[in-house]
Parts: sequence; C-alpha cells; structure tokens
Amino acid sequence: MSDRSGANLDIVSSETSTANSAIIMSDDRKAIVELDPDHPGFRDAEYRERRNTIAQIAIDHEPGSPVPDAPYTKEEHEVWRIICDNMAPAHQKHACSAYLEYAERLDLPKDRIPQLREVSERVQQLSGFVLEPVAGLVQPKVFLSTLGQGTFLSTQYIRHYSTPMYTPEPDVVHELIGHAAMLANPRFAELNRLMGQAAKRTETEEDVERLGRVYWYTIEFGVLREEGEVKAYGAGLLSSYGELEAMVKAEHRPFSTEAMMALPYDVTQYQPVLFCADSFDHMESTLTEYLTSWYA
Repeated sequence: MSDRSGANLDIVSSETSTANSAIIMSDDRKAIVELDPDHPGFRDAEYRERRNTIAQIAIDHEPGSPVPDAPYTKEEHEVWRIICDNMAPAHQKHACSAYLEYAERLDLPKDRIPQLREVSERVQQLSGFVLEPVAGLVQPKVFLSTLGQGTFLSTQYIRHYSTPMYTPEPDVVHELIGHAAMLANPRFAELNRLMGQAAKRTETEEDVERLGRVYWYTIEFGVLREEGEVKAYGAGLLSSYGELEAMVKAEHRPFSTEAMMALPYDVTQYQPVLFCADSFDHMESTLTEYLTSWYA
C-alpha cells in the first residue's frame, strides 16, 4: 500500500478515503476513539487503548502549557524509522529548497517519534509558531482560524504498526514530517497566520469552503518550480512517498487562487490537479495578496 496521510481538517485529504475514526466522550469525560472496522488497528485492543490515552491528552491539555508525552511503543517508533528511511531520498528528489533547509534546521530524530512538546519548542524558536495537541479532526473554520493565532492543531497518534506505509487518517507523521518543517520557516509560517486571519473574517459556510480549497491546493498540496523542476512545498505531499511520486504525473495548472476556489478535490485518490507557482516568491506574493484582501 502507498503511504497516504491526511490533512487535519474534517475535509479529509486524498491520503484518506474516510476519516476512519471518531472521538466520543463518556459521561465522566473520558475520550473513546471509535475506529471503523476496516481500520488496521480495529482489532488491536492495546492500540485502541493507546489511542484513547493520546486523545485524552489533547482533551485535558491547557493551551500554552507543556504538552504531555504520548505513550509510543517500540513497534510505533519502528514505523517512524521506516517512514523516515523511505522519505529521505524522496525529499531530496521532490521537496523544495525551503523545506529541505528548515527540515535540516528542525532536525527531527529518525530513530524515534519525537514528542509534540519538543518539536513545538524548536518550531517556536525558529518562527514563533507553536503546535498544540488535538484529539482528532477539527471543523475547517476552527482549524484554519487557529492558525491566525500562530498555533497549529496537531494530532499525536501514529498509524498502526501493521501498515507502516499506509494510514486511513492524518497522523503524527503528516503533522511533523509534513507541516512542522515548513512552519519552522518564518516566511511560510506567516502565510499560515494570514490564512488563519482570513478564516476568522469569513462569514459564510460557502466562503469557508472556498478558502479551504485554497488552503488545500497550497499549504497541503502546493508545488512550485525550482530550476525548471516541479518541487513540493505542501504538507500532504511532503509527508507521503506515494503522493510525491504521483505529483510528477499530475496536471500542473498555473498558480491561481480564483481557479483553486472553483475546483473541488477528491479525497479518495492522489491529487490529479496541482497548481504550480513559478517560484517560492511567486507563491508567497500571490497568496499574501489574496489572503490580506479576503473580506478586507
């Protein structure tokens, strides 16, 4: 199976066919993660209990306080190592220079899953952004608006160890390998802040959806040209070996926020259409102009 990971909105990415999990609360405010029967961890009682514990961490966490460590197992650390080993050459081939530079500065460990607390501390040192835990998928406007405060809502759980190259839902691989390095880049972190501020000004569900599509085709699945080659800067691409390999076969359309807003995406397949900027500067200036004029 290909490695497919999701976005943290409840508009799920092409990495996932469905959300595949849901959080319910017991009467005593204990988190229970409900997994679909086709989820790789559905029949693993220990994995399900660990997911409950990790969800509870997010529910009990007070924003601004240190994030408690998640209880990862030896098998889950091995999943992380396998993914890192596979992603390293894919990044050298397909990732943009802004990602490679800040991935090196962030210097995530390759032999273990880093705790959200330590990654957030490092990202904050580099760009001022922080990562806060969330139990599961978040409503689009809530997730996007929180970016405007310099906060990225991140899951902490990792995919089941039986399928290291596949996940039916966004996990910590997507958050840290995909988002964290770009959020550490001050210029890209500012684009995330502007996206969040635009979301906060949005007044209708229809416009939330339109803005969400721009987020999708840029922050999650953005590509640009460097030295004549198409390179990835979107987290949905950068956290997925399969998406990176598929992106070269996608239709590359000119970078246009108007076109993005008008184009729905299919979450059940690799993205067939990507909007390619001429350069990082081109992407940054165009997206900045769009976001600052949103409901201005």
